[in-house]
Amino acid sequence: MDTITTALVLALAVVLSGWVSRALPVALPLPLVQIGLGAAIANVADLGVELKPDIFFLLFLPPLLFLDGWRIPKEGLFRDATTILELSFGLVIFTVLGVGLFVHWLIPSMPLAVAFALAAVVSPTDPIAVSAIAQRVPVPQRLMHILEGESLLNDASGLVCMQFAVAAALTGTFSLIDATGTFVWLAAGGIAIGVGVTWAVTHAKNWFARTFGEDPGSQILISLLIPFGAYLLAEHFHCSGILAAVAAGITMSYAEQTGQAMALTRVSRAAVWDTMQFAVKGVIFVLLGEQLPTIGAGAAQVVRDTGHIDPAWLLVYVVAISAALIALRLVWVWVSLRFTLFRAALRGEVIRKPGWRLVAVTALAGVRGAITLAGVLTLPLVMEDGLTPFPARDLAIYLAAGVIIVSLIVASIALPFLLGKLQLPPEPAREEEEDKARSLVAEAALKAVETHKRTGGDDIEDAALYADVAANIGDFYRQRIRDKTADGEGRETVRRAYEIERELRLAAIRAERVEILRLRRSRQISEEVARKFVRELDFIEARLMSA
Repeated sequence: MDTITTALVLALAVVLSGWVSRALPVALPLPLVQIGLGAAIANVADLGVELKPDIFFLLFLPPLLFLDGWRIPKEGLFRDATTILELSFGLVIFTVLGVGLFVHWLIPSMPLAVAFALAAVVSPTDPIAVSAIAQRVPVPQRLMHILEGESLLNDASGLVCMQFAVAAALTGTFSLIDATGTFVWLAAGGIAIGVGVTWAVTHAKNWFARTFGEDPGSQILISLLIPFGAYLLAEHFHCSGILAAVAAGITMSYAEQTGQAMALTRVSRAAVWDTMQFAVKGVIFVLLGEQLPTIGAGAAQVVRDTGHIDPAWLLVYVVAISAALIALRLVWVWVSLRFTLFRAALRGEVIRKPGWRLVAVTALAGVRGAITLAGVLTLPLVMEDGLTPFPARDLAIYLAAGVIIVSLIVASIALPFLLGKLQLPPEPAREEEEDKARSLVAEAALKAVETHKRTGGDDIEDAALYADVAANIGDFYRQRIRDKTADGEGRETVRRAYEIERELRLAAIRAERVEILRLRRSRQISEEVARKFVRELDFIEARLMSA
């Protein structure tokens, strides 16, 4: 009963965080609000939450990593693959070595292996936090794709590095040769298992749906179970469950390109995954706030053990580590940029050199978030003997939490300032590509309507009715083709016409919904009919709002 009560309290706190974030006069990142609510809960009630690392890792990380791999734009990932790999692997190793040595120098009582584990766990970035902070200012689309790709891969590389560091802390030994071989096995095996599990499950469910019909509820539940299955199977074979979850997500995005799922299944599944992502990330940050008093007390004791009597040194450590992370990232981004320009010059390409603002934005956009927090909370409680506490565990968790908070604050202040004055080049290629695709899709629809018209209707009346309806539908698609192939002033006129049409249709849909609800309140229609109509209008409005 206590466990159920705790889960309900955490879920309620996540819900309240959304309301509080919108009600505040000052725009604060949602994770900061959730941490504050967690701390408030700890001050009024003792939930008694004991975070067991293995269970915490299994519950929270697989679905988040899976969803990142599923939804990341693959064309941007491949187009900027070199830059993304430099940031997600090169920068991670650079950060682990640099920050790890710096932390050990700053806090001698923290073993070097634990310092490397801390550095590894603060290396992954969270682009969702960046997009939440910068949602009111223009973010270069290509930069966001790079940040998303970096986050997807550095989640895996950073957490794998943390596992090596923790193993070294537990055993007291580290062999580069053994680590290299282990890493190859972890990476290759994890990726293979993630791909295999997703491929097998999706083919099996597609066959079953074709043979016996599709049940949206089952399809959604299967998608929720895939990351856990891939993670557990990889861990069973001593491979990387982290990479298995990421690979499963990427494979899922390609498997879904067959379009075999029903539209209702896709819409419902997207809503379920959005809710899951919001809930899981929210619970992680609320748990951090709830654990802060206990973690802070343990961290203060470690600080006293270093010879500093004043626990205020904790803030000094957090600021120093955050500054080191920003400095190392700035250096790496600048060097990576120079290297990219140099390679382009060798190929004879002319690339416009980004301004200092864009370089600064890329450096400061390295916000730490849920993955960092989830990873650091999985540090072992005890050493291999089962009795000795893991050295400086509370201090490492406190420092990681402090880095998350500082990075959120710095980014929320600096990014709007830098992005607000950033001159963004136009991106006509994307608009032209979208127009071309819509035109081709409309042509395919016209062909399908003509084909179906010829095969439809068993008698003359039906044939005439098919012809009339097909003509109406054909006019709609032919108009779309004319609109999408217009140029110059015609294109601008079409764009404005679509805006007006969208505005009027939204007004009409909302009026329909008001009338349907009025009819239901006056009991002129049944609840079932009202629910069906409202759902149909919701789908149409959602499509118009995203257009």
